Amino acid sequence: MPILPIDTGRYGTPEMKRVFQEETRVQRLLDVEAALALAHAEVGNIPRKDAEKIAAMASTKIVKMERVKAIEKEIKHDIASLVRVLSEVCSSSGAYVHLGATSYDIVDTANALQLKDALEIISEKLATLEGVLQRQAAQYEETVMIGRTHGQHALPITLGFKFAVWGYEVSRHHQRLSDCKTRVLVGKMSGAVGTQASFGEHAGRIQELVMKRLGIHAAEISTQIVQRDRYAEYAYILAIIASSLENFATEIRELQRPEIAELFESFEKEKQVGSSTMPHKRNPETCERICGLARIVRSLVVAALENMVTWHERDLTQSSAERFILPELCILTDYLLLLMSNVVANLRVDEKRMLQNIDLTQGRAMSEAVMMALVRKGVNRQEAHELLRRLTIKSEIEKRHFREILFEDKFICGKMNAKEIDEALNPKNYLGTAIKQAKAFAKRD
Repeated sequence: MPILPIDTGRYGTPEMKRVFQEETRVQRLLDVEAALALAHAEVGNIPRKDAEKIAAMASTKIVKMERVKAIEKEIKHDIASLVRVLSEVCSSSGAYVHLGATSYDIVDTANALQLKDALEIISEKLATLEGVLQRQAAQYEETVMIGRTHGQHALPITLGFKFAVWGYEVSRHHQRLSDCKTRVLVGKMSGAVGTQASFGEHAGRIQELVMKRLGIHAAEISTQIVQRDRYAEYAYILAIIASSLENFATEIRELQRPEIAELFESFEKEKQVGSSTMPHKRNPETCERICGLARIVRSLVVAALENMVTWHERDLTQSSAERFILPELCILTDYLLLLMSNVVANLRVDEKRMLQNIDLTQGRAMSEAVMMALVRKGVNRQEAHELLRRLTIKSEIEKRHFREILFEDKFICGKMNAKEIDEALNPKNYLGTAIKQAKAFAKRD
């Protein structure tokens, strides 16, 4: 009976869940056993025909899950159970199954194969999200909105600029994932404590052949396990990806509030229900889901860091934790990327409301623009800042538009004419390089 929401189908994409489903996991373990047998044959340790028989039988179509689980129930060891069943189906060739290997030669190498598949899927999702952000940056490169700091109105920006900021962040994550491959995607054939004694004189060559066949690198050195700093790094990268997505989602949630109402998640008007009791509700449900699941992803980093600690050449504390950590990290991060791509691609933008919101402070958000105009007229920057600070307070207290206050001030009018004041108060005239930066992101390869 399914219990966790990944198992019930609520969260996760089919392609990523296939990477971590039980049958795929067992097949990856069998792939490693097959590669090991063929490597032994290559160096002359076992007959070629026996290695080929093992490779041919190393399939979940032949090695039945039911049989493996039945044996595991008796002997309490999953890899030993798999080895027994594979040996059974290989008849006399079964004598060479798992030759020289310890369980985690098989497990850690299979882990690398799964993480490699997962990394490729996540990389594709990152590329998709970056592409969506590029398209949105191009579409809204000149859409003016207020920039906010500390939750307060700051200076005008463009929506395209905001998307560009997010997009470059996604691009950095893509680079981080690429950079970690050589450290994370490694397997090993090093035996019970890492000395490779059980593999004999051809130990190094056997490990090399196994990894070459499987398409991954060998760990430079290992004990009974590959050291878990590798998995901790992978977990950390996925966690910061998830944290970025939560950051984007939080911004969208804030901008969807009725008091702001500038951006909105898509809402299926014909069928979608926002609340079981309030018919009017249109909640940013997907963004809230992203925020919630990102917290789960981050929490898994703690367990991954704890797993770096082991007694001597290994203990079994990593095993149980990683059965949760690795699948959940990858499945949830992949799913979050899919959700965010869909949200951003289908955002509803209220450009008129954005312009209206800029004027909520009655022009005071343009005080820096006026200050810089005065500086260009030769006014001391500090003196200009203090003057405009007092004038913005006067505008706020008297609830009068900042333009009106400026036109009443003799010093301001002595330095700037009406046209210059109005130009300084126009948000579209104080965007700096925002549009240029949005364009640059939108056009990058």
